[in-house]
Amino acid sequence: YIFNHLSGYSKPPKWKKIEAAPNGLRNKILRLIDNEIAKSTPDNPGRIILKMNALTDKKLIKALFKASVAGVQIDMIIRGICCLRPGIPGVSENIRVYSIVDRFLEHSRIFYFQNGGEEQVYLSSADWMTRNMERRVEIMFPIEVPSLKERVKEILRVLLQDNVKARELN
Repeated sequence: YIFNHLSGYSKPPKWKKIEAAPNGLRNKILRLIDNEIAKSTPDNPGRIILKMNALTDKKLIKALFKASVAGVQIDMIIRGICCLRPGIPGVSENIRVYSIVDRFLEHSRIFYFQNGGEEQVYLSSADWMTRNMERRVEIMFPIEVPSLKERVKEILRVLLQDNVKARELN
């Protein structure tokens, strides 16, 4: 389907599990963030962990601000450019941004949503940049096999515990 769509021989398909840019990836991510806000409570705050190379898309940044204001705890591991400013009282005080740069160029993109206890983990080719959402073909897909989901979550745990190469954006 994706190759027929790219070649112009078919209309954009309706995906069951994956999402693709430029047709619907940003909207899917916005729905995931809104869902996290809806399921977040003072007793059980929502949780989002994002790992990518860059964050520049204004619509996605505004959605993350909205989630922070709603009490969702957000940790981001962003290797390169990040246009979101964490720690602004009343706006982004529930957001922490880390950067880890070492001798190997790291390109994985992992998106974790607590989803009220029914965790959702996605892998993607897309950084959250306007050009990736609007002018490139990018894919995001869920990790559904429990053992694989746990392995990917462990990668996030290790990255968030780094106290050698990580630096926090203030």
